[in-house]
Amino acid sequence: MSSPLDWDASAYDGASDPQEVWGREVLERLDPGPGDAVIDAGCGSGRVTRLIAERLPEGRLVAVDSSPSMVAHAREALAGAPCPDIEVVEADITHLSVAEPVDAVFSNATFHWVLDHRSLFRSLAGCLRPGGRLEAAFGAEGNISEFVRAVESLIGDERFNPYLRDATRPWNFASIADTTEWLRRGGFDVEHVWIEDRPVQPRDPKAFLAASGFASVLGPAPAEIAGDFLDAVIGSMPRPLVLDYRRLNISARRA
Repeated sequence: MSSPLDWDASAYDGASDPQEVWGREVLERLDPGPGDAVIDAGCGSGRVTRLIAERLPEGRLVAVDSSPSMVAHAREALAGAPCPDIEVVEADITHLSVAEPVDAVFSNATFHWVLDHRSLFRSLAGCLRPGGRLEAAFGAEGNISEFVRAVESLIGDERFNPYLRDATRPWNFASIADTTEWLRRGGFDVEHVWIEDRPVQPRDPKAFLAASGFASVLGPAPAEIAGDFLDAVIGSMPRPLVLDYRRLNISARRA
């Protein structure tokens, strides 16, 4: 999983109310059986992963994230969960392997942090049994467009220019057509790929943006620079600040 972020798992966990709402919806689509084996691809702090574990009283759960902070937090979050077989793994989901194929892969708010979707879907298909399900949702083409516009407007600001990543943003907001193509090439039968608009008005915009990873458009920078950068971004956006999230949803099965 391509993730240049040094995540603060506790901060993310506290700010991730919208992600939990979305994750519950993806989980309802997946609707795992009590004895299923499920991968949570990009488990984050484990807040939604715990909900999956509660649906698997006779099953197996593999929670995967590339962030050491997230993995440590997820292990704490899953302590005492009713699922009898839980493994929390620090790994890159574009090169993932499991000892035994699983029945389903779940993912919420993760795939847009992965730049290589070709390798991503090939990797996940390799972890599924034939006919196994993939249910996922992540940032779509046009996601947080106003935030992106505000960031681009600051490229010429001498305070931030030395720290802004030159050309490559740390996200991959994919289209329906590209996602469908990569799924099929990766070994999936595509059932449904669709986009929905899910605007969010955070109570504390600066804390929410920092915790959600979007400050990562800056490279390594002093804390005061990163704080000033977020203030400048927020100051150039309409008030009240509403983040125009667009979610790309996937329902597919391994061919």
